[in-house]
Amino acid sequence: MKISTWNVNSLKVRLPQVLDWLAANKPDALCLQELKLEDKAFPAAELEAAGYRAVFIGQKTYNGVAILSPQPIDEAGVVRNIPGFEDEQKRIIAATLNGVRVVCGYFPNGQAVGSDKFEYKLRWLAALTDWLRAELKSHERLVLAGDFNIAPEDRDAHPDWKDEIHVSEPERAAFRALQDLGLIDAFRLFEQPERAFSWWDYRMMAFRRNFGLRIDHLLVSPALREVCRSCAVDKEPRRLERPSDHAPVVLELALGA
Repeated sequence: MKISTWNVNSLKVRLPQVLDWLAANKPDALCLQELKLEDKAFPAAELEAAGYRAVFIGQKTYNGVAILSPQPIDEAGVVRNIPGFEDEQKRIIAATLNGVRVVCGYFPNGQAVGSDKFEYKLRWLAALTDWLRAELKSHERLVLAGDFNIAPEDRDAHPDWKDEIHVSEPERAAFRALQDLGLIDAFRLFEQPERAFSWWDYRMMAFRRNFGLRIDHLLVSPALREVCRSCAVDKEPRRLERPSDHAPVVLELALGA
């Protein structure tokens, strides 16, 4: 079973790239973030023509998340946004595929340490952690995938990264709180190249210089640890014309699709 996550930074702009990537990689689940479109504008017909069903929640201009799968998705099990957490931002969607609970999240950016948006990020992360604690009791097999906007360790940021945001101790503590639920960073189960990142700014030739951050993650529950076969960043879409600033991250599990 192949589960992937990709912040596409506008599905309308990136749809041809997404369709090409689906055809080439054939994931069993693709979690998308930053759709940046309302539900009525979601390209369900184009994706269905490519063999993929979708569940999604979007809003105009910002945010938005979706899960795509070649298998039918039971709408009855779909959760949109964090239950009990009042939020106008569309950031979470969860569905069960092939017995695996897949949670797709676009975590708040946080803007700057100490800002109102940073405080919102920490509140949101605490609410997510509380909800996932309950989800894990109901779903032994669970994958939390998405753009976390957190580089959990120093090696997940370029050594010359100067901003506090994405690497601050409160953000990293929130990431560790997710790990304390038993969730495991699948990427770190495998040997990886040095300076392996998933996001590079559009400016200052950051991608060419590999000046980036690893902020896109797939965390797996303990029941899935032994079936993880590989986890890697696919940098090829970042080389395209008009790319997203993020690259897909791909997890392979030794489970039937």
